[in-house]
Amino acid sequence: MSAPTTRRPGAPEDRDLVGELTDALERHARHDRVALLDDEGPVTYRDLARRVERAAAGLSALGLPPGSTVGIAAEKGVPQVVALLAAVRAGHCGCVLDPRLSASQAADPAAEFGISLLLADPARLREPRTAPDGPAPTAPEAGPAVTPLEAVLDGTEDPLDPLALPPCEPSAPALLLFTSGSTGAPKGIRLTRGNLLAHARGVVAHTGLTPDDRLLHLMPLHHTNGVNNQILAPLLAGASIALVARFRAAAVEDQIDHFQPTILTGVPTMYLRMLPHLRPGSAHSPLRLLRCGSAPLTAAQHDQIETAFGVPLIQSYGLSEATCTTAMNPPHAPRRGTVGTVLAGQQVRILDPSTGRDVPPGAEGEICIGGPTVMRGYEGDTGGDGPVRDGLLHTGDLGSLDADGYLSVTGRLKDVVIRGGENLSPYAIETALTVHPQVREAAVVGAPHHDLGEVPMAFVVPADPRLPPDAEALRTHVAGALSRIHAPARIEVVEALPVNGVGKVDKKTLRAQARHHGAGAPPAVRESG
Repeated sequence: MSAPTTRRPGAPEDRDLVGELTDALERHARHDRVALLDDEGPVTYRDLARRVERAAAGLSALGLPPGSTVGIAAEKGVPQVVALLAAVRAGHCGCVLDPRLSASQAADPAAEFGISLLLADPARLREPRTAPDGPAPTAPEAGPAVTPLEAVLDGTEDPLDPLALPPCEPSAPALLLFTSGSTGAPKGIRLTRGNLLAHARGVVAHTGLTPDDRLLHLMPLHHTNGVNNQILAPLLAGASIALVARFRAAAVEDQIDHFQPTILTGVPTMYLRMLPHLRPGSAHSPLRLLRCGSAPLTAAQHDQIETAFGVPLIQSYGLSEATCTTAMNPPHAPRRGTVGTVLAGQQVRILDPSTGRDVPPGAEGEICIGGPTVMRGYEGDTGGDGPVRDGLLHTGDLGSLDADGYLSVTGRLKDVVIRGGENLSPYAIETALTVHPQVREAAVVGAPHHDLGEVPMAFVVPADPRLPPDAEALRTHVAGALSRIHAPARIEVVEALPVNGVGKVDKKTLRAQARHHGAGAPPAVRESG
């Protein structure tokens, strides 16, 4: 992203994401700052800018129609980041695919969501059935055009001519994401350049990111947090990003020692799985904060994580449908039990689900998000019953805003367990369970009941695998903390909770197990595994 001699997209009069990123890379390059790190060494901002410009020129040379969707099927690493930035730089919409997919496996979703070009690394080009001594790797017969990633990254010797690029408005698509599919088939979310820029600016301001920061990047790059919070925002701020190919809980301690990050971001399951592998008394300098989002975290778990790392844990909240983060606890003024205040430029309203009217401060209702980060709608969804209505994203999450503007998330509209007409919050039960000293993690879902319709069922991970908690003691504990009807009718003691591809607890799988265990029989306590 070197400075051309002619006027380029991103001049003050038509500033957008590409202009802001271009200027940021050039500005931080002048200070010889490091942009990316991995096991092979550092990549400076100057080198990153050069690589992105060259790859964008290589993409432009392919003659794709303006605004094409470019899929990236590659292992997490510097080439993947360069390819994504280059796709946006060339005026296209980038889409980082799950690296577990081969090129042929990516053909179906690529066709469904309009991906016209697939950039694949050698591992993705190689068909699973190809023998080691078989023929050279070939592209799949059906689906999008497949080009080796290296061919585009090597680019062309001709410099990128910004005036030859199609004009791109902030409304032009820049990133195609997919929902996690925890409640059904994954849906496509196409975010614009304006969405991404508004979000990145808000994260930089709210987190206080500076060039002195270094992020340890543990999240996958096909997840919105991995791109928007941990690539775009830090690059605007001039921070460094240490890329870890795959999250391995046992390796994080050594990665902290090696990369010396100031910020670590993860989901609750990731942090909880790190805890047994942290060395007692180990110093984690220069860490200044941990960020946690994507799923609820109980007070007991919050305490465990902060104590283990010795730095503040900052909770946040957001959805891919609103680019990523909407609320975050300010590092200088966090408020326990909340997910913080709303990022600049965004809006949160708490609406009564039955009337659609705003509720008073402190009252519970559906969390609805407005502002420049909200998607237009799901890809291909032409119906009028989508989650974005009248400019507001109806999240399906329940929560409240206090008088100071701090947001609390209290549950899900669809997750409520309706026991004999009483609405029970799974989150409240999970919180009560994790306070018990013998429980490390807990997840609660509704199980069918022959008389009450539905009852809470809990899956718990013991704090000490050698000492599984007594199910009846846990029921008594929950009943005392909440009420008798909150006590789980069934309790399964498990080694680990199932998680999806981005580390969230997979409640879809747990609900299926609950339906199996709860069907056709009175409730009973059962321990397993």
